[in-house]
Amino acid sequence: MASGLVALLDDIAGLTKLAAASLDDVGAAAGKAGTKAVGVVVDDAAVTPRYVTGLSPSRELPIIGKIALGSLRNKMLILLPVALLLSRFAPWAVTPLLMLGGAYLCFEGAEKVIEAVMGGHEDEDRLMTVDAETLEKQQVSGAIRTDLILSAEIMAIALAEVASLPMTTMAAVLAAVGIAITVGVYGVVALIVKMDDIGLHLAKSASTRTIGCALVRGMPVIMRALSVIGTAAMIWVGGGILVHGMESFGITAPAHFIHHAAEAAGAIMPAIGGALQWIVTAVGSGVVGFAVGAILAGVVHAIGGMRKAHGRS
Repeated sequence: MASGLVALLDDIAGLTKLAAASLDDVGAAAGKAGTKAVGVVVDDAAVTPRYVTGLSPSRELPIIGKIALGSLRNKMLILLPVALLLSRFAPWAVTPLLMLGGAYLCFEGAEKVIEAVMGGHEDEDRLMTVDAETLEKQQVSGAIRTDLILSAEIMAIALAEVASLPMTTMAAVLAAVGIAITVGVYGVVALIVKMDDIGLHLAKSASTRTIGCALVRGMPVIMRALSVIGTAAMIWVGGGILVHGMESFGITAPAHFIHHAAEAAGAIMPAIGGALQWIVTAVGSGVVGFAVGAILAGVVHAIGGMRKAHGRS
């Protein structure tokens, strides 16, 4: 009886060690995959704050919470199963699907730029004419759609890092990456959009009044800057997806040109070479993204114009 109990305890100890080792493997793989996706994570954090612009400050955190839940659903209920299925049955389809999503990001970002340059005021008109509840739903819906594409890029990067792992481990790693990134991104976004409230609180104390007043005065400028950065991020992320996708299909000229230009820029000032290479790469991807987005926006508006003309006739 005693020997049987000892054997059982040995088995339990062995299973515990195996489970711990598996968790360590998942954690290590998730950390590596998450690090690879950090560029898109930064872009995601830059894009999101613009979706609370023009809404009541009291609704900012609830809206971010709704977007975060939508992001988690995107990753866990849509992208994770799709990633696992594609990795098993159709790995060739990952790149074309990502390119479609990248084209959508380019279109949405380019349309914002064109409206700003051409004097369009569609967003301002919408803010003025739509009631608060409807506007909130529209903002959350738009943010979740954009997040779906950015999250797809994050999950695709993570998938590439764990493609050789067993299916169960792969699923655990992708889930860990999805949850960690969602919590991190939307935690940072919540902190950014409520920074003015933090500033007001700090301004009430004599010891922190200077910092608090600086935050209160600076946050409107920062939020406007983030709105611009968010639009730019949509264009350069979308353009980057398209450039890498074209490269995988043998159209290597754009990727090679951007890569060589980035290397040349980095060589000019080695002390900040990494930053310069990133900037040149983002600009190059942005040029491609804006060109594609502008073409798509022109086509969409032309089709819309023809439909309106047909309807009037």
